[in-house]
Amino acid sequence: MNVKHIASTFLFLVSLASFSQEKLYTSATIPDNLIQNANAVVRLSETNVEIKSISEMIVTRRQVITVLNKNGNRNVESSVYYDNNIKVKELKAFMYNDFGLQTKKFKKNDFKDVSAVDGGTLYSDARNVYLDFTPIKYPYTLEFISVTSTGNTAFIPSFTPARGYYLSVENSSYSISSPPNFNIRKKEQRLDGLEVSSSVEKNTITCNISNIEAYKPEEYSPPFRSIIPKVLFASNEFNYEGVRAKVEDWKSMGKWFHNNLLKGRTSLPAGTISAIKALINDDDNNLVKAKKVYKYVQDNTRYIGVQVGIGGMQPISAMNVDRVKYGDCKGLTNYTKSLLDVVGVKSYYTRLYASPYNRLDVDKDFVSFGGQTNHVILNIPQEEDEDIWLECTSQKLPFGFIGDFTDDRDVLVITPEGGKIVHTKKYEVEENLQTINGICNISNEGAIGVKVKVVSKGIQYDSKYGLAFVTDRDLDSEYKERWRYINGLNIEKMTVNNDRDNIEFVEDISFNASNYSKVIGERMLVPLNALNRSRHVPDRYRNRKLPLQVKRGFKDVDVVEIKLPSDYKIESQPQDILIENKFGSYKMELEVKDENTLIYNREFIIKDGDFPKEDYSGFRDFYKEVSKKDNAKIALIKK
Repeated sequence: MNVKHIASTFLFLVSLASFSQEKLYTSATIPDNLIQNANAVVRLSETNVEIKSISEMIVTRRQVITVLNKNGNRNVESSVYYDNNIKVKELKAFMYNDFGLQTKKFKKNDFKDVSAVDGGTLYSDARNVYLDFTPIKYPYTLEFISVTSTGNTAFIPSFTPARGYYLSVENSSYSISSPPNFNIRKKEQRLDGLEVSSSVEKNTITCNISNIEAYKPEEYSPPFRSIIPKVLFASNEFNYEGVRAKVEDWKSMGKWFHNNLLKGRTSLPAGTISAIKALINDDDNNLVKAKKVYKYVQDNTRYIGVQVGIGGMQPISAMNVDRVKYGDCKGLTNYTKSLLDVVGVKSYYTRLYASPYNRLDVDKDFVSFGGQTNHVILNIPQEEDEDIWLECTSQKLPFGFIGDFTDDRDVLVITPEGGKIVHTKKYEVEENLQTINGICNISNEGAIGVKVKVVSKGIQYDSKYGLAFVTDRDLDSEYKERWRYINGLNIEKMTVNNDRDNIEFVEDISFNASNYSKVIGERMLVPLNALNRSRHVPDRYRNRKLPLQVKRGFKDVDVVEIKLPSDYKIESQPQDILIENKFGSYKMELEVKDENTLIYNREFIIKDGDFPKEDYSGFRDFYKEVSKKDNAKIALIKK
């Protein structure tokens, strides 16, 4: 053995010895079940929350994560959020190779400091300090340590060991300590079947979870946030930006919010008050008044994010919004409410968790804003009909339409008397309606010429109304993508109408395509469904882990007149079809109008709902059968 090799071996052994008091994190020691489906493994996660007083909280975090491949880089938590009220007291990181040997050390000055918001926010004091590094070899391990302090105790961090798909957890712990006079509440969610231990000693609560296998995303599963284990923490007494609170339930929380964050922020200039009153006629009812006010807001303001200090929860005043003509969701909602007050229409500021993907409820039994709300809309209560909900940040949405961003979830409505949990509008299957009325002309050469009218309502409207604001080029691309199963499609005419009064989107399109039908000698095969062919077949899972959730149902009704080529007659045609099951229904009927004309009737319904994972294969089979039936053809033969 040469001297150089002896020296290298000696250095290696010395390095190993230096880790004798600390676990050596190598990928070789990761249990096999945590490697499966994982791009990264949290080897150790420690969160310590120390509430020193009602106006001082210190959070210490340490995470050791082994990244197995480049896709695991997204699971690395190496950033800290701060603003005028959150201070970063300590920040450091260490990188280790696959032998567990330290290869790099990062100090606070090695981290980058950037704004925490995107360009859609006008101004904000929110910032992120993050570690910018490029791994050169996998696996590697990163240890990240941060200490922050804040005067806000309204948002106590939750214990959330699993924070993403393809991420497993070896060990994770959480502790929270508080003064003797503090009442810390906790709520455990989805801990069954996990290796969990917890203890309460004096004024400290400790939780430990280990051996969480990686979650793999599965189509039609519940939102990730609703399936992962979590422990929530909150206090009945807290400080928020210098405003103290003592709450017992959502009613008292709402009252505190109204009296401290909303009260006194609805004043308007005399000129604006006169302008709003001038819009209203003596015989206008409250609904008409509300529509006029909503249109005024849409015509005279625009959305820009504003998140400074207490502005993270408190809206800027209606007076300021009126002056600058812009605001965030909080400011624009408060502004709309203020204008409605002028014309005598009662409305309420409403906080909720908004997302088209994570449809999450405000927890009725756990009072805390932490992680439960991220958006504000306006509630107009109705005595007999459904409440009206207004999305005040949009200049395009119709009055009273909220879409999949805020629909069908429990929200906190804030009234002068206090807060109350109310459920937003749920768009039922029959409301999420698309109707197609079309005429398809098949030529003797097998080409097709189409004129079609498509009317979309409910959530189907929500997915299409944006087409009213795109260029003709983009609209042409949209239709060629929608009917991509028709080769050589050429758009002749396209007209769209965003009918905001009736909340429906109307499309009138004409197109043609040569070689639509297949001609074989004396015969021609013509696909029946040219305009709404279902090609979606959900992914297959041999061992599905997650339940089946269909978030929103819909109904499609198609009536299409098919004019057959004059030189041909029908040789054979598909039989009428009716499929009904717990997931929905599919119906297809063919009517003979005359010798050369068929009427194609199709109805496809998918029901929303939650189902056990065992039902997924049946759900997939249903979609598979619909796709097959939608590809049915009629056989023609020359006369």
